[in-house]
Amino acid sequence: MGMETTGRTEPVSGSEVTEGSASVTPGGAQGARPGPQGAPPGPQAAARSRRTRLVRRARRIALALVLALLLPVLAAETALYVHHTGDLAPGTRTRDRDALWLGHAWVDGRRKDADVRALADRLHDTGVRDLYVHTGPLEHDGTLPKSVYPKARWFIDAVHREMPGVRVQAFLGDVLATEGPEGMRLAEPRTRAAVVASARQVLDAGYEGVHLDLEPLHSGDRDYLALLDALRSETRARDARLSVAAHQIDPLPGFHTLWGGVTGHPKWWSQQFFGQVARRVDQIAMMSYDTMQPLESTYSGYVAQQTSLALEVTPSSTDLLMGLPFFHENRFGHWNHAETVPAAVRGVRLGLSRTDADRARFGVALYIDFAATEADWRAYEKGWLG
Repeated sequence: MGMETTGRTEPVSGSEVTEGSASVTPGGAQGARPGPQGAPPGPQAAARSRRTRLVRRARRIALALVLALLLPVLAAETALYVHHTGDLAPGTRTRDRDALWLGHAWVDGRRKDADVRALADRLHDTGVRDLYVHTGPLEHDGTLPKSVYPKARWFIDAVHREMPGVRVQAFLGDVLATEGPEGMRLAEPRTRAAVVASARQVLDAGYEGVHLDLEPLHSGDRDYLALLDALRSETRARDARLSVAAHQIDPLPGFHTLWGGVTGHPKWWSQQFFGQVARRVDQIAMMSYDTMQPLESTYSGYVAQQTSLALEVTPSSTDLLMGLPFFHENRFGHWNHAETVPAAVRGVRLGLSRTDADRARFGVALYIDFAATEADWRAYEKGWLG
């Protein structure tokens, strides 16, 4: 709810005079200028010649390293640009299964009846059918103090009154201790049991589902899958929904392993793991933003690729939602000029068009209400609602 290389090369002409008395001949051979009457060069000239050779060798090595890093990146970006091109299949619009992430102010007392009515007006005639309202965060031990969501019942009742047919799910999250000493540890059975108890607690408060967002969650985490199995048993018994916020899928097979080895933050999931998660939930919402893409076109192509990868492994019984960036930041990993709602919507529709244009259980998820602009809403309405 996230490679830079710089290098400088200098063109070498066919004939170049370097500092001191060393020279480069038109054929490229380098040597010291002969002394008087053809005498061999002195020690200083020979040393300068060696230094020149070392400098040129270092430049060639630096250039090779820069190219070794840049060429794969350029190839990948070119491929994403190609993914951005193409035709959109008819009917690749909302299926009335969209969702909206909401901030904590809706359940802590800051929002009022007038705010709910304004939200209802905003969502009228859109495809939004689920609200993921931030109700946590969970404590690191998996517990959830009731004091952090004192107005939950009021909000749920207000939504049912003003927006019939819209579900309210408790958005519960925490930092995992996967990349640092602090955070939730899913390997501990009592922590997982406490998360399940917290889910039971919010369902008792009237929520119609549990939306889980635990980060950074590494691909292949068996303890997370065990937690989802336990949560699914609880939500099914209560006829409630279980949904999760999911990481992006490897743009290349095994890329999370390579990236994790270099940065310590794997970021992506394998496509197989994404499918394992998707089979355990009612809804899976990919956080398809914070992609490090520099251009709208490559971001759109990236989202198209991610949509196709997710469609391939998400069962038809699970709602697949692709995240739209309704927020505006400029930092490493997220460029506001590139990660736009129009680009994301085009990418979603392209991926849907190429992979499963008639998919019924599909939608978009808008992140997040308090940062959204009028332009974001218009782009969603124009591009996705039609």
